[in-house]
Amino acid sequence: MAIAEAVAKKVLGGERLSREEGVALLRDGDLLELGMLADSVRRRLHPEGIVTYIIDRNINYTNVCTAQCAFCAFYRDLPSKEGYLLSKEQLAQKIEETLALGGNQILLQGGLHPDLGIEFYEELFRWMKSTYPIWIHGLSPAEIKHIDRVSHLTTEQTLRRLIAAGLDSIPGGGAEVLSDRVRQIIGIAKGSTADWIDVMETAHRLGLRTTATMMFGHVETLEERIDHLLHLRDLQDRTGGFTAFIAWTFQPTNTAMAGDELTSFQYLRTLAVARLEPRLSRITVLHGRIAARPRIAAYLKSARRLAFNEHGMFRHYPELDTAN
Repeated sequence: MAIAEAVAKKVLGGERLSREEGVALLRDGDLLELGMLADSVRRRLHPEGIVTYIIDRNINYTNVCTAQCAFCAFYRDLPSKEGYLLSKEQLAQKIEETLALGGNQILLQGGLHPDLGIEFYEELFRWMKSTYPIWIHGLSPAEIKHIDRVSHLTTEQTLRRLIAAGLDSIPGGGAEVLSDRVRQIIGIAKGSTADWIDVMETAHRLGLRTTATMMFGHVETLEERIDHLLHLRDLQDRTGGFTAFIAWTFQPTNTAMAGDELTSFQYLRTLAVARLEPRLSRITVLHGRIAARPRIAAYLKSARRLAFNEHGMFRHYPELDTAN
């Protein structure tokens, strides 16, 4: 459905959309028009026309997790023979491979391991920083809250100690959809909406920059998807601490929830609507070449070189170096 002229004028004029307008665009907005409007926001904020990316690696240091989220195919219980905790030797190999390819950041995330307290992470970060010239983008809010509980600390105490040990920034993992109704269904053990926001707001107050995420296309309504974006917008208004917004769709294979995966067009529609909010305009596209087939992806391109490897992601797209 064609986008209402009044809504298009608000976007082109740099005005904010209401919750109702956002929901209507998600439900009925024409994808090509959404892409053009999203691109107009990008060009207004970044008229230089330069797209930047980093070379980093996602290392999952453990898959042992007490949360047992219904949407997750990654976690293992502690007695499981498939559970692991990477050794320093394994981590060193992965970090050195990343550095050899020009990488400068490690995205370090894992499960909520019941035996790992603050001392484990302090020692790990100090070792990484003393051994390698690497930026540590690590530990989602759910992991931070888990460390709080295991080590009997406040969130601020945990973050201060991790910063002192070498933590540089925090990924937005575990946000999923910021609706407590949704979180009750898919994985309440990862914490409430307020928990996720509290970690991020505390981190921003202490000078840490973070990313924001959304994993969508499962049990949430379109209204809840927009409410998630509004939570992020409100926090960004208060702190200005988010550096990027990363969204991906629920991957149902091998999960307790099962279900159908959203299409690339549904994925791109959500990214386009998110980009209409200038506060969330730095967007990383994670669905790669399949999602990029529609010409609309050109409007949304903001790339990393990523991907799959055992215990983490590592994919190289050399064509990004020369992309127009």
